[in-house]
Amino acid sequence: MSDEVTHPMTVGIDGLADRIRDIHAGGDGLVLALTGSVASGKSTLARHLEMTLEPPLSVETVSTDGFLFMTDYLREQGLFQRKGFPETYDYEAMQKAIADARTAPTDFPGYSHITFDPDPALTRTISPSDILILEGLGFRPRDGEDGPHHPDLLIYLDAELEDIEAWFLERFLRFWRAAEHDPSSFYAQFRHMSEPELIEFAKSVWAGINLPNLENHILPMRAHADIVIKKDADHAIRIVEDRWMSR
Repeated sequence: MSDEVTHPMTVGIDGLADRIRDIHAGGDGLVLALTGSVASGKSTLARHLEMTLEPPLSVETVSTDGFLFMTDYLREQGLFQRKGFPETYDYEAMQKAIADARTAPTDFPGYSHITFDPDPALTRTISPSDILILEGLGFRPRDGEDGPHHPDLLIYLDAELEDIEAWFLERFLRFWRAAEHDPSSFYAQFRHMSEPELIEFAKSVWAGINLPNLENHILPMRAHADIVIKKDADHAIRIVEDRWMSR
């Protein structure tokens, strides 16, 4: 019997946490992948989810950004303008870390959104836990393949396109403003722009890089997700599809 749900079901972070508790109940450690568009709020949702699940469950949250190849390497390979696309992640290293973290303390590389690169100083050692939330991009469809190197549960965070673009522009502006007194920031190179110029540039980045990545690589993961979350313009969330029992 399928329990697939195609209408709004569970509302808010508490409802989502309850659903994850149900899925985890009685099982071993659960590796939860949380994906969705750039700027859709994956990191915030993951953090709130961790806070809601703990205690009594032990929860660790890490980002897939640490598995991005270094910017210098991406430039050498002609891939810098595709940063965030599947081929810019060290997918084998991510799979190995997922498998290892199930049974032993495992190093997960960290990422600096200031320098726009993985940062060894931000590496975290993650011990086996009840739930490991791995949020970000770089995931690929299972295509019928299971195993310890794949997440057990895939959650897709969805939102209206115009909302995602607005959130992206807000974030770009926030990093740009913060770079005013930080020459080490990746965004310092754009400080010569006026704010209107910066907004137009950010819009071109969205249209030329992030939107194609969303349409061609991220959004297709929605069809493979066990749970689909819809986020509204006011940041309220609800489960709109639940395919866990029918996969």
